Amino acid sequence: MNLYNFTIEELEDYFVQHGDKKFRAQQIFEWLYRKRIENISEMTNLKKELLEELEQNFTLNTITLVDREEDIDVKKYLFRLPDGEHVEAVLMKHIYGESICVSSQVGCNMGCAFCESGRRKKVRNLEAHEMVEQILLLEKLEKIRISHVVVMGIGEPFDNYEQLIKFISIINYAKGLAIGSRHITVSTCGIVPKIKEFSHLPYQVNLAISLHAPTDEIRKQIMPISKVYPMEELIQALKEYISLTNRRVTFEYILLNEINDSTECAHLLSDLLRGMNCYVNLIPYNETSHIDLKRSTKKSIHNFYDTLKKRGINVTIRREYGGAISAACGQLRSKKEER
Repeated sequence: MNLYNFTIEELEDYFVQHGDKKFRAQQIFEWLYRKRIENISEMTNLKKELLEELEQNFTLNTITLVDREEDIDVKKYLFRLPDGEHVEAVLMKHIYGESICVSSQVGCNMGCAFCESGRRKKVRNLEAHEMVEQILLLEKLEKIRISHVVVMGIGEPFDNYEQLIKFISIINYAKGLAIGSRHITVSTCGIVPKIKEFSHLPYQVNLAISLHAPTDEIRKQIMPISKVYPMEELIQALKEYISLTNRRVTFEYILLNEINDSTECAHLLSDLLRGMNCYVNLIPYNETSHIDLKRSTKKSIHNFYDTLKKRGINVTIRREYGGAISAACGQLRSKKEER
């Protein structure tokens, strides 16, 4: 078992069930997330018998860095997991702090036409500790404190819901990584039942929706999930989410040349979202050698932005990162595994 895979409640239960005191869990969280030990033997305030038990039953760090690429204000990392599989994380420097984009699965089964991650099918879900360790390892390597977390790397987070929620609990806990709920964002392509479940969580975590089209007709061409959960069903679930949480939803919208970037698409999108507590994040597409889709022209991007703005939709154009490196999710992993 990996100690980073335990929430504070799970660790308390473990010690109670093994005839010890709940406060042991607090002690161990202190060693893991404040003192950042690398070996269980470093927990010097635990009695010898308990240390021996922990060393026999638990492990700590299991992921390793195997590759890295850098560009201005962004670094991309490739990690090897205990079973030899690979995932990526991206570190971005902002004026408000350091932000990490973590992966939640090895590969992805959602099959979005524009996505390098989906080109390589899902192998397995990541466990919570494998997501936590992405943060810990980068903080150690870069000697920084990560203030913001985005679960938007390889994989569909809501397809790994149980481990995702454990991960959020661990990094949000005050004696864990103490990353505030409002500094955590989860992105989903639209698994409606999990959006509804997510609505009832006690965390004020941000929700982002990979929408990328204003209609089912267009969305089905590039996002198979729309065949399972149509646009009407998705939007209704999001309206319920907003009503229950009073949280604003972000709609991610990758602009693809002559597919979803016309003025008509902008009109349809503004009609779809009007009245919702949301904003649209327009994303210039990072092209890859394996996918034929092309990014929209600068003129089309700014026309789309202006149209939404004039029609009363809160909208931004995402700052571009990693233009000189393997920027798209899954590219670095693909390069490694195709060598």
